[in-house]
Amino acid sequence: MLHSSQARIHTFRVVPDLPEPLQPVQELAHNLWWSWHPEAIKLFKRLDRELWESTGHNPVALLGQLSQEALDRFANDRSFLSALNEVHARFQYHNERRSWFERVHQEVCEHGSPNGQSMRVAYFCAEFGLTECFQIYSGGLGCLAGDHLKSASELGIPLCAVGLLYRCGYFHQYLNAEGWQQEHYPELDTGNLPVQRVRDDETGEQKRVHVELPGRMVSIGIWRANVGRVPLYLLDTNMPENSLEDRDITRTLYGGDVEHRIKQEIVLGVGGVRALEAVGERPNVYHANEGHAAFLSLERITRIRAEHGVSFEEAQQACAAGNVFTTHTPVPAGIDRFSPALMESYFADWLPQLGASFDDLLGLGRTNPFDPEEFFSMAVLAVRTSQFANGVSKLHGVVSRGMWNSIWPGLPQHEVPIGHVTNGVHPRSWIAEELASMHDRYVSPDWQLDPRERELWERVWHIPDEELWAFRNRQRERLVTWARQKIREQLVARGLGSAQIERRVGLLDPEVLTIGFARRFATYKRGNLLLRDADRLRAIFEHAAGPVQFLVSGKAHPADGPGKGLIRELDQFALDPKHQHRIFFLEDYDMDIARHLIQGCDIWLNNPRRGMEASGTSGMKAAMNGGINCSILDGWWDEAYTPLLGFSIGHGEEYDDPNVADEIEGNALYDLFERQIVPEFYTRDEAGIPLRWINRIKENLAHLTPEFSTNRMLADYAEKYYMPAFHLQSRLCGEGVHEATELAIQIHRLRQYWGNVSIDAVHSDTEAVVAIGRDIHVRAEVTLGALRPDELRVEIYHGTTDAVGDLAHTGTEEMTCTGGDEQHGRFTFEGRFSPTRSGNAGFAVRIVPRDDRVVGTAIPGLVTWDRGEIPASAEVREPVRAAG
Repeated sequence: MLHSSQARIHTFRVVPDLPEPLQPVQELAHNLWWSWHPEAIKLFKRLDRELWESTGHNPVALLGQLSQEALDRFANDRSFLSALNEVHARFQYHNERRSWFERVHQEVCEHGSPNGQSMRVAYFCAEFGLTECFQIYSGGLGCLAGDHLKSASELGIPLCAVGLLYRCGYFHQYLNAEGWQQEHYPELDTGNLPVQRVRDDETGEQKRVHVELPGRMVSIGIWRANVGRVPLYLLDTNMPENSLEDRDITRTLYGGDVEHRIKQEIVLGVGGVRALEAVGERPNVYHANEGHAAFLSLERITRIRAEHGVSFEEAQQACAAGNVFTTHTPVPAGIDRFSPALMESYFADWLPQLGASFDDLLGLGRTNPFDPEEFFSMAVLAVRTSQFANGVSKLHGVVSRGMWNSIWPGLPQHEVPIGHVTNGVHPRSWIAEELASMHDRYVSPDWQLDPRERELWERVWHIPDEELWAFRNRQRERLVTWARQKIREQLVARGLGSAQIERRVGLLDPEVLTIGFARRFATYKRGNLLLRDADRLRAIFEHAAGPVQFLVSGKAHPADGPGKGLIRELDQFALDPKHQHRIFFLEDYDMDIARHLIQGCDIWLNNPRRGMEASGTSGMKAAMNGGINCSILDGWWDEAYTPLLGFSIGHGEEYDDPNVADEIEGNALYDLFERQIVPEFYTRDEAGIPLRWINRIKENLAHLTPEFSTNRMLADYAEKYYMPAFHLQSRLCGEGVHEATELAIQIHRLRQYWGNVSIDAVHSDTEAVVAIGRDIHVRAEVTLGALRPDELRVEIYHGTTDAVGDLAHTGTEEMTCTGGDEQHGRFTFEGRFSPTRSGNAGFAVRIVPRDDRVVGTAIPGLVTWDRGEIPASAEVREPVRAAG
């Protein structure tokens, strides 16, 4: 091998010499639209099925390895050309048709904002799982991001995306003879991937942008992958002009130490904003999917300051108006955090452009801006520089509001301005082709295009039971056939003899109830929960009603020793002769393995510690294929579960002692298999059909497919976040960021005088017992100092009270200023509220800022409560009504 350090190597790209009739194949291969259209995949398989498999389902590599003789033969094959033209026509129709977004939000598409802008969203993520041959993803976050882009293309959301092009991607996994996970990092062959360099029209050179790191500039190359209508720009520091250290910044996904991580995140956030400008993109909404990209806000603030000559605070308000932040992490330990010293070494030189002190900068990343010991959190930076923030399930929204409540001191947790959009998965990418064809026939040919047509899905009940059960049996048989070959290859690599291997793989049975468990092997996901009682598990494997088999897959992070230990424990358990015929581990979990498992397993198992799974999406994929979920009530399953759909491990309890939780929930899991799952699966009618099981499958298809698709998710993002952010950004950044300047001045004014705001007295006409529906009059005497009544809201905060006097089930009623002494800043406010439920009730009075340019109920730190004598709680009773 000749190293580039030894000589200048002139590089060029070799492409297949396709005959003219086959040119559309090249266009299809370089647009990832093919990855969710079976008709396109069939076309590539038809060229060479064995080559399709050996290239890892990579059409670009396949075309590059086909012989010229084969290409010429297909160029004269009328049948192939007819199929090619039909697929290419569908591809063109996808890109050109009038989309859901254009139909439903015609006003935004045609007229944009008052200042003439059209909405354009830039979606940033550290990983994208688009297809198995393009391994720049590690797991759920990446697959979600890939599905996000696919649905954006289908729905016509005006969106582009930014990520990193990792030279080695995420690691490949194998287990050694003792069952310990081993990692290796093969380099991606970018010349044979569906990604191309973005080149300068004049010079022909790859476009580059630069970011400042301590003592040097780092060059970043820009690549582009097309995902239907959506361009994905990928950033790469493996440029010859960079040092070897800097070339390795984008070498591996989530690799290296904390300093390596901050460099990657500067490249993603700062480099990403610069790359979008370099390629001519002009987004006005920036969506940071997880905190890895949060440095984009610092770059945007410096640009706004440079363009408009405004202060740091004014630019921050302008930036935040168009920012959306999605958090996926339910625990603070999962957030990237950097020491003040590390931040200083990387950002000290930024301070003049930011117009901020170093303390100002650190304050953006701290829950308490004035704590000098607190580390800088990327999630807090994203929250403080985004007017719009959300978790990824209903329960995760609650958890996130609790995690970040301290950013808004004095604000009740449920009012923390972090909402939720429950994750989804892209149906066409994950649903088995045969079932998708059933949906085309029985539901609608356009079932995947309109996220609001949920009533269409009742047509699932028209699918004959016999047809659906036959499909499920075929899927399990396909899974077993594929898994046997996969396991055979693994055991050969581990040195087992052929007779032992064949005996082992022959034990997988296509007619047996099959459980799937596949996910990242973090300890909180409890991959070994099912193993707690080996004797009881063996009895389940050989249940009297019918046997059970268990397929498992997943990777532990290379630095996660306990996670690796879980994999080894499971592997050794599987190889124990007492039960090795019923449990199998599939190595090197990726999108291909996931697709086989979720399409073929009967039960999808998920047993994390409650509150630790932000959403989870693998169970959604299984449900869309007719798999039944058996899960802890966490993440998405907490809001989706009903007894008709699947099985719940426990009832949402939370335990202080993890050992107690494992004992109780492990036993509950065994109970479910023994008493419900196994008997129900094997109870068949005269035709051999498990009718209750089929009803569950149809309930899943009818209700979960539309509700937990990324098409529904993208519609939610568009309507709850993208368009409001677009309109707010247009308002605050129009006319030279005039309103952003006014907002910053107003917030400064509020902070300056808030210390003088107080509630001096509260009076009400409450009695010891109040009838439901009776108006309660409240009067508050307040001091506002230099602030005016129209700058604030004085509110009655009312609800029920618990045993210790805390308010719950709350609502607010705004009070009206009825008089006052403007000279001394003292005013009277009055209002009314009516109790709506019986029991103990109470109220309090508070003051918060009034400004419709701020999303949520409060500006951090600006809320004043009545701290005087606590108002007496009233007992609310139903009124006594006369008979007749």
